[in-house]
Amino acid sequence: MRDLMILGIVMYGLFRTLSTPYIGVYLWSWISLMSPHLLTWGFASTFPFAMLIAGGTLLGLITGKQAKLKIWSPESGVLLTLIIWVCITTIFAVDQEGALKELDRYLKIQLFIFLTLALMSDRQKLDGFIWVMVISLGFYGVKGGIFTALTGGGARVWGPDGSFIGGNNEVALALIMTVPLMRYLQLQSENKWIKRGLLAAILLSAAAILGTQSRGAFLGIMAIGAFFWVKSPRKVESSIMVGIVAAVVLLFMPQTWWDRMNTIQTYDQDASAMGRVNAWWVAWRTANSSLTGGGANMFTPEMFQKYAPDPLDVHDVHSIYFEMLGEQGWIGFCLFVTLGILVWRRCGLIIKTCKNDPAQKWAVDLALMLQVSLIGYATAGAFLGLSYYDYYYDLIATALITWRLVNKNTEVGLAPTRAKLIKRQHQY
Repeated sequence: MRDLMILGIVMYGLFRTLSTPYIGVYLWSWISLMSPHLLTWGFASTFPFAMLIAGGTLLGLITGKQAKLKIWSPESGVLLTLIIWVCITTIFAVDQEGALKELDRYLKIQLFIFLTLALMSDRQKLDGFIWVMVISLGFYGVKGGIFTALTGGGARVWGPDGSFIGGNNEVALALIMTVPLMRYLQLQSENKWIKRGLLAAILLSAAAILGTQSRGAFLGIMAIGAFFWVKSPRKVESSIMVGIVAAVVLLFMPQTWWDRMNTIQTYDQDASAMGRVNAWWVAWRTANSSLTGGGANMFTPEMFQKYAPDPLDVHDVHSIYFEMLGEQGWIGFCLFVTLGILVWRRCGLIIKTCKNDPAQKWAVDLALMLQVSLIGYATAGAFLGLSYYDYYYDLIATALITWRLVNKNTEVGLAPTRAKLIKRQHQY
């Protein structure tokens, strides 16, 4: 039944995509972020939904009629340069098969990032895109929060096996990035039931994050909690939410959860933490020895034998920064960090430009919440290897689209004034 339901949704969406191609972006994001097909046990689990959606969306670009935004900006230029660099490093990768597999996935992701930039041509479409992201990942937040409550936090929350967020650490990071978007939608909604539903989703997602027992996520949620409060336009409501989450932690999380969090202070005695440090040394030494790094999926036993302080402790790198450094070298690492900084500044520019314009308040709220999400990714991502994760690039696209829409609305608003000025000049 699940298989048929997912197939039906995709086929209906593809029919709509032929005339309105932005629907294809929604479908892709849903399949990519939520991975609903991985929750089935029949034909849908292996059905090539992504390929079908990609083909339908590209066909819709040809047959459909839809306004499009300009996609070029300093940020998209840096992103394109990073994509080209990843292609170059793949040529010299130590694990050609693994690198080519990662490149194939990465290029598909980036194709839809640029399609997203072009097709989300108004606020309604952009808000729809945000709803798709929130529902796709909020499903695991609500589900995981209920599971955490029922088990008293004694069992870990996991994501869908076989996806980017299959692990407990990975799904925690995704939820950390999603909670601020939930808050944005809550701020914009005028329906009291939607607002209450989103509040419940925020609280359950926070519980799910804690229920993953991810130490990196715990640091991330502390960082975004502080930043969320500082940046929130409604500090009283934010303080209440933060207080409720803190009360849940203090009153309901079991001793096993506290024992795991306490290992943050004694990381040098934890085999898992030291294994990550061992992998970080591999990344550092690889980047210093090769301009192109080791290429994607370079953390092999052979590379540990060559560069690791402990050659026998083969461990995943578990860091967006060291993953990018080791696999893409210093050039790829600098491009990756530069992209993040530029997007952060772009959000700040949106806030500065629109803060005194009531009509653009939505853009201020969204930019603020995007910054909170970026803080979560930058903090928790320091302990997770998700530098190629499409959700991060979806948030980048969201920030750039918001800037374009703000500029377009400003230009429309200024048009009558400019026309009057031109008329007066002609009169003189």
